[in-house]
Parts: sequence; C-alpha cells; structure tokens
Amino acid sequence: MPFTFEDRTGDLHRSDFDDIYDRMFLRITPYPHVTSGNKNTLAVYVMGCRSTRRKDTRHLDRHPSVLLEFGETRPGLGTIYFTQSPSSSIPIPMHNYLRKTTFFGGSLSRKFRASDGREYKWQHKSIDGHEWTCLSAEGYMVAHYDLRPPSIAVYGVSGNTLTIHEAYSNLCVDILASLTIMRYIAEHGL
Repeated sequence: MPFTFEDRTGDLHRSDFDDIYDRMFLRITPYPHVTSGNKNTLAVYVMGCRSTRRKDTRHLDRHPSVLLEFGETRPGLGTIYFTQSPSSSIPIPMHNYLRKTTFFGGSLSRKFRASDGREYKWQHKSIDGHEWTCLSAEGYMVAHYDLRPPSIAVYGVSGNTLTIHEAYSNLCVDILASLTIMRYIAEHGL
C-alpha cells in the first residue's frame, strides 16, 4: 500500500505531509535557527504524530532531517544539507544534487541520487493527472505529487497529495526534499 501524504496547505514554504494511514508525518517549514543569516532556509522534519490545524510548534523540539538553503538575496539554488545528527551535516550544492537530465533539456526534468545510492528522476506534468512524477532509473513510478484542481471542492482536506510507492518508503525524506527543490525551480523559473 503506497504512502499517501496529504499536503495540508499546498504551500511550498510551509506545510505538513501526513500519511492518511498514520504511518509517517513530515513537515516542511522555514528553519528558525538560521546561523548564516539566510532567511530563505527551509527544514524538513520527521514528526511523531499528525499535525493539528492550529499553530503547531512541535518541530522546534526536533532536529531537521534536511535543510534547504536557497539563494539569499534573489531566488536561486543554494545548498542542501542532509543532517544525520545535530552536530553533523553533509552540504551539497543543489545544482549538483538535482541535475538536468539532458544538457539542453528543460529545468523541470532533473535527476538526483537518493540515500539508497540509486538515481531517480523528477518530471513536471509528464504523465496525465500528475503535477510531478518521480521515476526510477529503470522507468518505474516511484512517487507522484498532485495538486487539487481549483474547480473541485473538498471538505476538511486539502486535496493535495504526495504518493510514494511502498517499495520506496525508505526514501520519503529524500523524495520530499527533492520535490521541494523542483517546485522551487518551477515557481521561480530557474
């Protein structure tokens, strides 16, 4: 059974991703402990339980799994940090982490190497019904992100979902981090 995360807000900069079967809960939010002065830093947290609809600050008690430090003064790619512990992190320039699939290809088709050592590719609107699609090197569907069409009314849920196939559930953090960068690239036309 795939992990189906409801993206509570659809907001690139601040949202909770709660699995509808309560197996995993992720949060992306501005990082409150920025030391470099760059206020354009987002953090991905693995949360212990479902988010609430009211202001929730539980992430402040946790160490982020990933930091995404985007361009400081103007929109641009910066650095991604995978943080294994509070005292260590591995910085990777985002343009090296998410590389274009072809030299002259568009920005909205990029590949990345996940924590399992394998390569995956994000594509924008390449498959009908999916805003973003993540494929394995062999062409298998790994994940997809879907935004609720504005014409469809929903009640009590956002209608935005990130679906990660169960075989790739160990990559949930990698997939959310790389998707966030891809959405940032699309939002800013990079």
